[in-house]
Amino acid sequence: MSLTSIILSTGSYLPSKILTNADLEKMVDTTDEWITQRSGIKHRHIAGENETTGDMALHAARKALENAKLDPQDIDGIIVATTTPDRTFPSVAVKVQGDLGVKPGLAFDVQAVCTGFVYALTVADNFIKMGQAKNILVIGAEKMSSLLDWTDRTTCVLFADGAGAVILQAKETDDTLSNKLDGQGIHSTHLYANGSKRELLQTTGGVSTTGGNGVIEMQGREVFKYAVSYMADVVAETLAYNGITSADIDWLVPHQANIRIIESTAKKLNMSMDQVVVTLDHHGNTSAASIPLALDEAVQGGKIKRGQMLLIEAMGGGLTWGAALVRY
Repeated sequence: MSLTSIILSTGSYLPSKILTNADLEKMVDTTDEWITQRSGIKHRHIAGENETTGDMALHAARKALENAKLDPQDIDGIIVATTTPDRTFPSVAVKVQGDLGVKPGLAFDVQAVCTGFVYALTVADNFIKMGQAKNILVIGAEKMSSLLDWTDRTTCVLFADGAGAVILQAKETDDTLSNKLDGQGIHSTHLYANGSKRELLQTTGGVSTTGGNGVIEMQGREVFKYAVSYMADVVAETLAYNGITSADIDWLVPHQANIRIIESTAKKLNMSMDQVVVTLDHHGNTSAASIPLALDEAVQGGKIKRGQMLLIEAMGGGLTWGAALVRY
């Protein structure tokens, strides 16, 4: 008898402050039309001055627990994907563990920028399949506004803040199924990085270099080119690995970075945009939080239903990229 990881519940949190494109027009040399055409973003949420990544992660975790009807003591581990931790150490995960009152167990952060949630999901899935945990909180949380140069119109209009969470739960596989893909759970994950391209999307500082966080700098055209290519490759690999076609996918749940990248991926899959979860227009790019935020919105809104097949994919700084095939 083997184990699989099912997504038991989702949860999310967005800060109350909303920053519109019209607001940004007053801050930098930009227009609503310019931002919308190049990214697809109309407005985004920005954390309060004293609101941390850990605070947002905690809100999303509580919502996921509530939706799962679980108690914090039912959680065996916490993995947080983030690029913007509250402190250099300890991790955001241990803050969430302590503030929730979760019993001692595994708790750590994963840093793969915008692909972080897919990385964290993969790590949690492996813990569960090895029988080392039953319920794991997987959270993507970011305060990207703390890494922005608010005078740089190429980056400050794109990024935003928020947190999303899922609870992965161990479940015995159903050996009576003739097709294992009919069963609920995470069927495969595929992770990559290409460090030779790291300078295309990075920050200008860090703890062991400048002693500060630095701000985001991005070579947009190059990042776009690699995103389209890498997304096509990892999506094709995921389908081939599982012996399916895009016709078997009910929903594409992509990282919310740029509407043109999302549209390109959907086109290569021959999928209608009606089958793509898009929250970019009102969430902006929340890095590791974007996929769980989009997933929760689609689940709570009744779009994604139990039994449907999801293709999750992302690319971020590193460059990192990855995908997961999940029967919800």
